[in-house]
Amino acid sequence: MSISRFWIVFAVLCLATLTGCSTTVSNVGNSCAIFAQKNGFFENWRRDAEKASREYGVPVSVLMATIYVESSFDSHARPPRKKILGFIPGRRASSALGYSQALDGTWSEYKARTGQRGANRTDFGDAIYFIAWYHNQSHIRNGIALNDPYNLYLAYHSGHAGYSRGVWKSRPVAKSAAARAQKMTQIYEAQLQRCP
Repeated sequence: MSISRFWIVFAVLCLATLTGCSTTVSNVGNSCAIFAQKNGFFENWRRDAEKASREYGVPVSVLMATIYVESSFDSHARPPRKKILGFIPGRRASSALGYSQALDGTWSEYKARTGQRGANRTDFGDAIYFIAWYHNQSHIRNGIALNDPYNLYLAYHSGHAGYSRGVWKSRPVAKSAAARAQKMTQIYEAQLQRCP
């Protein structure tokens, strides 16, 4: 292969990789469709989800439902900015970012405790590993079953200490989101049984 031909092939591969990474998920309500859409050489979401599930014992359906509720599979999701005087963009409500909506401090703790120093919240593989790790920590610290999406989500939303103190009991938004996570877990689980 000539040098110029090599650079053309290299450029096409780079462009294909970047295009694949920037593509948004078109059907967030169907786990099979999500995995089919994100099933490439450089990016394979099903492989990432199954590896995280095996390592931390959390079902794939629970992991995917958490992402569904947190970010709807938007890699750059962030909380909206507060408005000053009703129209001037102010600060965001929190530092949450990416698929997992992990906060800066929690993400830093995850990287330090797992050795995943290069992990990025906008990368699906890194985010799903974080969620699996966090849910596993909820199991260890609060005794929540790894297949209990409702309580795992409450601990995810309230933090481990907040969950044990029951702060979620006075937070209708947290309970509503946990119910959505439970419902999506059931939907995703049924779909995953039929995925090719």
